[in-house]
Amino acid sequence: MSPVALIARDELRLMVRNRVAVIAFALLILLTLVAVASSWSHRQRIADLRARHQQAAADAFDAQPDRHPHRVVHYGSFIFRPLGPLAAFDPGVDAFTGNSMFLEGHRQNTANFGDVRQSSLLVRFGQLSPAFVLQVVAPLLLVFLGFAAVARERERGTLRVLMMQGVSRGQLVAGKLAALGVVAFAAATPALIGLTAIAAQPGAAPLPMLVLGIGYLAYLALWCVVILTVSALVPRSRDALLALIALWAVTTILVPRLAPDIAGQMHTLRNRLQTDVAIARDLRRMGDSHDPDDPHFAAFKAATLKRYGAARVEDLPVNYKGLLALEGERLTAALFDRYAAESFAVQARQNAVVAGASAISPAIALRSLSMAAAGTDLSGHRRFLEQAERYRYALVQRLNRMQAEGVAYADDTATDAGADRRKRVDAANWRAMPDFAFRPAGPGTLARAALPGLAVVLLWLTAAGALLAFATYRLGARR
Repeated sequence: MSPVALIARDELRLMVRNRVAVIAFALLILLTLVAVASSWSHRQRIADLRARHQQAAADAFDAQPDRHPHRVVHYGSFIFRPLGPLAAFDPGVDAFTGNSMFLEGHRQNTANFGDVRQSSLLVRFGQLSPAFVLQVVAPLLLVFLGFAAVARERERGTLRVLMMQGVSRGQLVAGKLAALGVVAFAAATPALIGLTAIAAQPGAAPLPMLVLGIGYLAYLALWCVVILTVSALVPRSRDALLALIALWAVTTILVPRLAPDIAGQMHTLRNRLQTDVAIARDLRRMGDSHDPDDPHFAAFKAATLKRYGAARVEDLPVNYKGLLALEGERLTAALFDRYAAESFAVQARQNAVVAGASAISPAIALRSLSMAAAGTDLSGHRRFLEQAERYRYALVQRLNRMQAEGVAYADDTATDAGADRRKRVDAANWRAMPDFAFRPAGPGTLARAALPGLAVVLLWLTAAGALLAFATYRLGARR
């Protein structure tokens, strides 16, 4: 057996004899299994609940009686964002961004009912998911198992004895690293098995899961290298433990928590109230379709009469009120899109600041990689919002067109006893409306979105490997 294998075997034996280490490792495995099972069960419950609510909302919309199309515009409809299979591994921002929207005319609503707003503050720290366990808990276990791997040999005086027996510095460190790597892989195995089980679910794609697996294994390998580096550089085991715990706290807890707050201070995002006030102000400047003297809609009226060759709106072959609704929705939708684009731009700048913090915290890069591959990052949420807005606009304009073509202008402006009945259209029109169908990003898109985070983790691993090589060289210089 090679010296590296012998050292790795002895190190593993030492870990096994440590009752506290064995108990901690067993608890981590149990925690990971619980996280896999609970996260998958939670994802299934949420997915089923949203599917039932979506069906109920669609049934309620289709069950409307004969009525005026513009009333249906204001009746609106709820839509729900479906969860992808990988949300069971990393739920990402879903708990914070909300999962349902109310679609109506003349207004662009935000997503509502985020789990965090309806749960305790513990949810804000981190959901119990396989991703959370591997990102936060597993590195801490590796710290407690490996902090004394090299420092212990120096303190006991066995380091010099081993080298005198022909064990090289590289073989010693490689053996210790192999032993810690075996533990890291064993700790990751339950989560990886859970990830593999997800591959059998409908809609799961192997490419994003492959990127996920590589990213998490590289992250745990990074911690193994860092732990051995500190253990080789620091003269005492106690000092190595303190240094590694401080490093873990800063990189996995402190920096990921502070980075979004700093980004929010650097690039302020308007809240919903401020946005609504700004939109209302711009809508007043845009024009009032009910004001005959409004410049924009007066010009629109003149252009409409000229296009149809009519002298007055009563002579038009279509309902002028429906045409007004079409034009008004077009203008307001363009305004909504402009404000949404501004909001997305601010969020992109905030995300850039947070991503820059990955230079001092690889955990941020891993979280970015994980959420991007799972399709649960802000890009996935933005995709839902944009598709929801396109569906809302198409639905409202279809109803406005129905008013323009299916309701006579004379009936629409009449006030006699039977006018209300004449303004209505057949309820079969509501059932003919297409239902909302969210189209998630494809496997290639998800994998490409995760590559920047993976590149940062691999860069960290490369830099840590170079530092470990330097620490190994210094270890030999002290012989």
